[in-house]
Amino acid sequence: MCPDFHHAVELIGKRWAGAIIWALSERPHYFAELSQTVPGLSDRLLSRRLRELEAEGMVERSVHAETPPRVSYALTEKGRALRPAIRELRSWAQQWNVLG
Repeated sequence: MCPDFHHAVELIGKRWAGAIIWALSERPHYFAELSQTVPGLSDRLLSRRLRELEAEGMVERSVHAETPPRVSYALTEKGRALRPAIRELRSWAQQWNVLG
């Protein structure tokens, strides 16, 4: 098996990672927006996944000079390159009714 493929599947297959990438594929989000967009995702796990995706170079974090300071997250070029694959996976899931 290709190690790069395996790593990619492990990364986006982590709990909530795909949902976060899907939300960010539309536009950048502030942390609170992401938290509301992905129901059931705790702030703690959201923070962890965002750090992991940032470490992989898929998400960039921007601190806005406001009072209080706000942080937004956006897909990088590497993250945006995943959009077609995420869309196809979503289509496949809907077509085959993977939830049963």
